[in-house]
Amino acid sequence: MTETVHVLNLLDYREVESTADRLVLEMDNRPDLANVRGALQGGLVATLIDIAAGMLAGNASGVGYDVTTADLNIHFLAPIMGTARAEAKIVRAGKRLIVTSVDVTDVTRDRLAARATLTFAVLEPR
Repeated sequence: MTETVHVLNLLDYREVESTADRLVLEMDNRPDLANVRGALQGGLVATLIDIAAGMLAGNASGVGYDVTTADLNIHFLAPIMGTARAEAKIVRAGKRLIVTSVDVTDVTRDRLAARATLTFAVLEPR
C-alpha cells in the first residue's frame, strides 16, 4: 500500500517559534519551488503566509472551533532567494473573526519580502 503524502508536506516548512500571539515558520527556497528567476514562487509565499496565520488563528479560536480564511491581502516587496521566514501575529481576536498580520523576510538577505493581513472566520464546533 502506498502512503499518501499531503502536498503541503512537500514544502518542508518548519515551525521556529510559537506563542499565544505569535507564530514563526521557515521554508527554504530550492529549485523545485523557484520561479524562472530563481526566487521562491509567489503562490508558495502566499501558501506559507496562509499556513502560518491559519495555525496561529486556529490556536486563538479556542478548543473545538475551526477557522477558515475569509480574506487575504499580500504586498510582495522583494524576491526571496534563500530562506523565507513568515512571522504571524494576532491583530485582533474576536468571537467570529480573527485578524492577523504576517511579515515574510528573506533570512538569507535580511530583507522584508512580503507583508500580509488575513481575516479568518471562526467556525462553530460540529
